[in-house]
Amino acid sequence: MRVADLAHGRSGDKGDTCNVGIVAWDDAGYATLRAALTEERVAAHYGDLVKGSVTRYELPGIRALNFVLTGALDGGGTMSLRSDHLGKVMYAWLLRMELP
Repeated sequence: MRVADLAHGRSGDKGDTCNVGIVAWDDAGYATLRAALTEERVAAHYGDLVKGSVTRYELPGIRALNFVLTGALDGGGTMSLRSDHLGKVMYAWLLRMELP
């Protein structure tokens, strides 16, 4: 099972920081994601794409998890040569993550 089986997502940038939101389709999915998507597992999943920290925020009222990835955009929009220099599809990478 992947994160995409339980949720949808959005992402974007603030300089070299990327914000990734994952929103579960239902309460059971949120409970599963809340247990599985730790800061450590998300950091390991992104690997070398994220040079800084991964911080998770819980939004239970909307069944969402928000991850702030620092040092994730190779300098940000005006400096990065990455194809996704604004972090608009960073959520898609997390949706592909296999769940334990």
